[in-house]
Amino acid sequence: MTVTVRSLETAVPATVLVQSQVRDVFAGQPGLTRLGRRLVNTSFDYSGIERRYTVVEELTLERRSENPVFFDAGTRELLSPSTKVRNDIFAREGTVLFVDAARNALGAAEGVAAPDITHLVTVSCTGFFNPGPDYKIVRALGLDPAVKRYHLGFMGCYAAFPALRAAKSFCEAEPDAVVLVVAAELCTLHVRSSNDPDTIMGASLFADGAAAAVVTARDLPGQGPYLELDHFETVLTPVGEDSMAWNIGDEGFEMVLGTYVPHIIDEHITGALEPLLAQAGWDRPYREIEHWAIHPGGRSILDKVEAKLQLTDKQLLPARGTLRDYGNMSSATVMFVLKHILDQPFAGGRERVCAMAFGPGLTVETGLLTKTGTPA
Repeated sequence: MTVTVRSLETAVPATVLVQSQVRDVFAGQPGLTRLGRRLVNTSFDYSGIERRYTVVEELTLERRSENPVFFDAGTRELLSPSTKVRNDIFAREGTVLFVDAARNALGAAEGVAAPDITHLVTVSCTGFFNPGPDYKIVRALGLDPAVKRYHLGFMGCYAAFPALRAAKSFCEAEPDAVVLVVAAELCTLHVRSSNDPDTIMGASLFADGAAAAVVTARDLPGQGPYLELDHFETVLTPVGEDSMAWNIGDEGFEMVLGTYVPHIIDEHITGALEPLLAQAGWDRPYREIEHWAIHPGGRSILDKVEAKLQLTDKQLLPARGTLRDYGNMSSATVMFVLKHILDQPFAGGRERVCAMAFGPGLTVETGLLTKTGTPA
């Protein structure tokens, strides 16, 4: 049985953040030390990001509000709303992103309509509400109220992999199943000014976005390329438990992203790939896998992956392009990278795709996929 991603679509909010402009605002905040200011400039300039998207309209830096919540355009000062305030915005604006991405994926899946969806898997680590995004999608898209719903919460940047793995398992257990997977993250709700290097790093990287996929083993018509889901693996590195974490504070969620993370990835990435590639009997150089969908957790992480695996610049273009144009959207990001790969010119045949993401633990999730279908 072959389980395939029949459509993969994305959605972002309307407000664009220009990296250089946001850098200047964060560097100008009261209370920053000289070292803090230097870290802000370095983190933003070295991020590899040119623009990002946010649901927080105030962060356009030009929109003045009589009662500012996140940013006072008059004083140019970043504010510190409570976790409740931030989460209330997540419930409202997150619903929009979840529904938009799901609607886009359903509309792009030829031969699939709303009543065909048998399972729904939603993913997010940047907020909570109930009835949750799974319920909102069912109502907004007119799915069968009896659809089997699952939510993967607070797992972090790698969570798209457990979601796709679950979708594959559902389809293998029920050959007629059609699974809608939707990941949406509103990371910018949790940015803040600080002298803490981890907080500064998060402020320079994180963004908002959503992605959705329709997964099934049904024999459906298709005009363009699609992805076969071949294998998935999970590996916990022997070190790094304290180097990447995601905690809940009084003024939003707090990220821990230690500077040693790229070094941990550099030391353990080949070991993390071994179980995945062994399933496929792969014993050739890594660069002979045509496509690499690496979660762009940051520029330094991509640099380490490219160097350690001896990949080409072209193989990292989907990840670097996603980072440049969208930033780090946590769990949704690797799905943006996969869409970038799907949208590349395709002459037909079968092309391998190796996907990878990193998250708290330090957890390394990997997936082996195949790009195939009709030429596009």
